[in-house]
Order: sequence, then structure tokens, then C-alpha cells
Amino acid sequence: MNHQMVGSELSAREAVRDLLARYTWAGDRGRSEDLAACFLDDGVLDVGEHGGRWEGREEIRRQIDAAAQRAAAEGSTGPVQHQVSSVLIDLLDTTAADVRSYFCVLTDIGVDHWGTYRDRVELDHADGTWRFASRTVRVLGRAPGSRFLPEG
Repeated sequence: MNHQMVGSELSAREAVRDLLARYTWAGDRGRSEDLAACFLDDGVLDVGEHGGRWEGREEIRRQIDAAAQRAAAEGSTGPVQHQVSSVLIDLLDTTAADVRSYFCVLTDIGVDHWGTYRDRVELDHADGTWRFASRTVRVLGRAPGSRFLPEG
């Protein structure tokens, strides 16, 4: 494996890391519009059994807002912090990459739940910004008393 990276590859990798951070910060602060803007117009957010599969920025924003409203109604609001680690970026070319990473969510109970992200990210040619074409979220475990994932 050639470990020398050219400037365009380094730039792409850094832009992908920035995308992951923008998504995480927007989600943790309840900024659904900013989170949805991390996706291509026809991007997909698949949260599996914990919410479904949402297609398009508007649907993603609407579903994130609905989840926040449900949490507020259940009294599950409070600080939330996603920790993302072990980010593996496989550049397919200068405009697309497959990305895998782990996440751990912290709330007022401590570790709340954890799992994996599998992403396809692409350069949005409209404005030169990297965005999610798809993000697949899979929860692998939860703590007792999870603020996000009910028992059973």
C-alpha cells in the first residue's frame, strides 16, 4: 500500500472528517436544518429499527424534528453528546468515499447507547461541499435507562 498521499486525497479526507463533525454537532444541538444540509438533496438517513429510512433533506429534517418532539414529550431532553471514533475513509476517487466509524452517545445517565455508522459520501458538484449520499446507523447496545432507546 502506498502511504504517500497527494494533496487532493488529503483535502478530500479532511473534508470528509469535517462533514462527520458538522453532522454530529448539528445533531447534538438539535439543529435539524443544519443536520439535513449534510446530505445530498436525495440523500438517505437509515436508522433501522429505531426510526426507519428517510429519503431527501426535507424528510430527514422533518423526522429529526419529530424525534426531538417525541423526546421532549417523554421528558427525555437534556445534554447529549456523540463521540465518533475509529473513522476509516476509503476514497473511491476524488469525489466519493465509503466511511465507517463507531459512535458512543453520552447523556445525563453516562453512556446511553453505541453503535456504528456506514456512510457513502460524495462531493456535491453544485457547491463543492462533501455530503452524505447515505448514512446507515446501527445501534449495537444500550444502557439500562437509555434516554433514546426504550426497554425491549
